[in-house]
Amino acid sequence: MKRPFVRRALAGMAITLLVLAGCARPDSDAGAATASAPITPALIPAPATLQVGEGSFVINADTRLSATGEPATRVARQFAAYLQSAGGPALAIADADGKNGIRFVLETGNAAAASPEAYTLDITPDGATVKARDERGLFYGAVTLWQLATQGDKGGVTLPALHIEDAPRFAWRGFMLDPARHFQTVDEVKKIIDAMALHKLNTLHWHLTDDQGWRIEIKQYPKLTEIGGCRIPAGDGGKDPKTGEPRPYCGFYTQDQIRDVVKYAAERHITVVPEINVPGHATAAIGAYPELGSIDTPLVPSSEWGVFPNLVNVEEPTITFLENVLGEVVQLFPGTYVHIGGDEAVKDQWEASAREQARMSQVGAKTEMDLQGYLVERLEKYLTGHGKRLIGWDEILEAKLPPEATVMSWRGIEGGLKAARQGHDVVMSPSNKTYLDYLQTASPNEPPGRPALITLQDVYAFEPVPPELEESQRHHILGLQANLWTEHTRTFARLQHNAFPRLAAVAETGWTPAAKKDFADFTRRLPTQLKRYDAIGLGYAKTPFEAMIATEDDRKAGTVKVTLSNPLGYPVHYTTDGSEPTSTSKAFASPLDLKLPVTVRAAAFAEGRALAPAATFELTPAALLTRTDEAMAVCPDAGRLLLRLEDDGPAEGERAIFNATIFYPCWQWNQADLDGIASIKVRAGRIPYYFQLAHDEPHRTFEPAKSPLGELEILGGGCKGHTLASVPLPAAPGADGFLDLDAPLPAGTAGRQDLCVRFTGDTRPQMWVLDRITLQPR
Repeated sequence: MKRPFVRRALAGMAITLLVLAGCARPDSDAGAATASAPITPALIPAPATLQVGEGSFVINADTRLSATGEPATRVARQFAAYLQSAGGPALAIADADGKNGIRFVLETGNAAAASPEAYTLDITPDGATVKARDERGLFYGAVTLWQLATQGDKGGVTLPALHIEDAPRFAWRGFMLDPARHFQTVDEVKKIIDAMALHKLNTLHWHLTDDQGWRIEIKQYPKLTEIGGCRIPAGDGGKDPKTGEPRPYCGFYTQDQIRDVVKYAAERHITVVPEINVPGHATAAIGAYPELGSIDTPLVPSSEWGVFPNLVNVEEPTITFLENVLGEVVQLFPGTYVHIGGDEAVKDQWEASAREQARMSQVGAKTEMDLQGYLVERLEKYLTGHGKRLIGWDEILEAKLPPEATVMSWRGIEGGLKAARQGHDVVMSPSNKTYLDYLQTASPNEPPGRPALITLQDVYAFEPVPPELEESQRHHILGLQANLWTEHTRTFARLQHNAFPRLAAVAETGWTPAAKKDFADFTRRLPTQLKRYDAIGLGYAKTPFEAMIATEDDRKAGTVKVTLSNPLGYPVHYTTDGSEPTSTSKAFASPLDLKLPVTVRAAAFAEGRALAPAATFELTPAALLTRTDEAMAVCPDAGRLLLRLEDDGPAEGERAIFNATIFYPCWQWNQADLDGIASIKVRAGRIPYYFQLAHDEPHRTFEPAKSPLGELEILGGGCKGHTLASVPLPAAPGADGFLDLDAPLPAGTAGRQDLCVRFTGDTRPQMWVLDRITLQPR
C-alpha cells in the first residue's frame, strides 16, 4: 500500500478494547528528601530467602561505597553506575570500610559451599553488606541492592533491616535475540544486555543467520555479509519513495563489534551463545555462495517469512566451508556453547537431488534425517576439537546424536524429555510458553505478531522440569530460555514491548525456588518493577496494564451493558461523566447498564497509582455499528494460523495493522444484529502475501472466484452459511491503499446471526485484508 491508515478509536465496539498506557518518570530531584518510612521490598526475581529485621538504613547522596580488590571494586562501580542511571544519587567509592556505608565483600574461601552466582545481603542500621565467593554472585547481590535502592525517590531511600540468602534455581537463564529478520544495532543489543543483567538473566542466544539475512562478518567469506546481509523488503517497503528504485534492508556486525558486545555482556556476567543455522534457514548463505545449495536455482536473501525448502548440501566442500565459518566464530565467542540450529529443515531438495542421494550412500545415511545427523555429528566433532559444545533445536534428536550435544526443546517439552532420558543436557524453550513474538493481550494496540496469546500468566506458569521426568534425569535440565523471533518486530520499540514485562516472569522462573513462586505476589511486585523500567528508559508493554471494556448493546432500547476489566486483574476505576478516573473513583464490580450516548473512562490502579492513562470510550448508537478486524472473530474453519500483519508501506514510520488468517482468509462478527440494516460497508486493504508454508501449503484453502478478480462475500449463519451479498473486487485498491465496498442486503434480512466476511480467489502474490466493517441502517 502507498500510505498507512491511521485508525481512530471506535468507541462502541461490542468486544474488548484497550488503550496504551505509560508510566511517568519520578519527578523528584537528585537532592530530594529521603523517604521517611522504610520501603516494602518488591524484588524480581524473588530471592530464595528474605528476612526483615529491626531498624532501617538510609541510602542518599552521603552514602559511601567500599570494596577491597579489583573484582569487588568493579561490582561497586557497576552498582553506582546503575543507580545513577536510574536517577539515584551519585555514590563515591571510599578507600576504606566505614560505618553507614555499603560494603562489597568477595570471600574467596569455602569455594565449594554454594553456586558461584550465590550471595548474601545484610542491611542493618549500620549499613549494607553484599557478600559472595565469586564475582558473579557479588554482582547479583548488587543487582538486588539496586532494586531496593530504586524503590525510593531519586534523592534516596530508607531500607528496612533485612537478611537475604540467595542463589539461582537454574544455571541457564536465557533470552534469544533475532537480528536476522530485523536488525538491532550494537547500542540496542547492549540495552537488552543491561536489562537482562538487572533481571539476573545470564545467557544471550544470538540468532545471527537465517533465510532473511546473514549478520556476522566472516573474513574468509565476505559475500556472506555483502550479499547475504541485504534483502529487498516486500511491497512498498522495498521501494525508495522518491525514485521507486529498490530499497535494500541491510545490516551485519563486524568482528570488532562482536567482540565489543561479547565483552560488554561478560562484564555483566552474561554469556553470548552464537547461532549459525544449518542445514535449513540457509537462504541468505546460499544466495551469497550458490555452491552451498542443494539445487542449481539462484537464490537471494528472502523478504518472506515461514519455512523455506532451501538446504545446504552435505558434501565435503560445504562441510569445510561450515568448519571455516565456525573456526572464526569460536574465536569471537569464548563461551562453552555454539548453536547450530537444525530446525525446520524440510528435506524435499535432498530427496530430489541425485548428488545428495549419492552422498547419503557414501556416508551410510539411510534417510535424509540421517544425513542431517551426519552433518550434526561432523560439526559436533569440530566444535569439540576447539573446546566447545554443540547445542541445537530439538529436531537434531531425530537422528543419532553425539552424547555431548545439548538440546534446546522448542516444539513443546517432549523433545526435552526425550533428550534428558537419553542423557543429553536440555534447555527448555517451548513455543507455546516462552515465545515472546506471540501477542500478550487481546488489545488492538498490540503490535504485529502471532495473535495466539502467550500472556504474562502463561509465561509465569511454565515449569521447566516436567513432573513426569525421572528424578535421576532432572539434572539434565539446565534451565529455560525465552525466544523473540522478529519477523513482525520491525522496530526496537516493538522488541522491548514484546520482551517486557514477560521476560521478568522468565527471570523469576529461572532464579526463584519453585515452591516460592506465586503469581499473585508477582503482580503485587510488578508495578514497582515498572517504575524501574521507567527510570532506566526501558520501553515495556503497556497493554497488560490497560483498562479493557466489553459492551453488549440493545439498539432498540438505546442502552448498553458495559464490562470493565484488566488483563492482569488489577482493580479498575471508572467515570461516566467524562472526568479523569482516580483511585477514589468508582471501582468496577459488576456490569453497568448505561443509557446511550455515554462516555466511559477507565484505568487500572495499584497502590493508588494508575498503571496506564485512562481509556476513553465514546459509546454512541453509531459507533456500535462498526467493528475493526481486531474485533472480529476467527471463522471456525479458517485454519490454525492467525497473524497480526503490518502493511507494507510506508518505508518508514507507522503502518496499518491487520488481523488475518492466511490459511483461509475470513472474518466473523458473531451475533450481529441485522434488524433495520440495509447494507454492509467493508473497508479492505491489500498487502503482499509473503509466506513460505513448506508442507503446510496444501492446508491453505480459498473460495473459488466467480469473476476475474474475485469477490467480497458476506454470509449469514457463519462461513458455512448462506450468501447475503457478493460484490466483485477491482484490480487494485485506491490511491491510499484501501478500498470501500458497499454490499446491499436482501430484503427481509433481520435478526441476530453470525456474519462471515471473506474474499474469494487465490490473489497471491497479494492478499486482501479486512480493515473494518460497518452495518448501515435503512
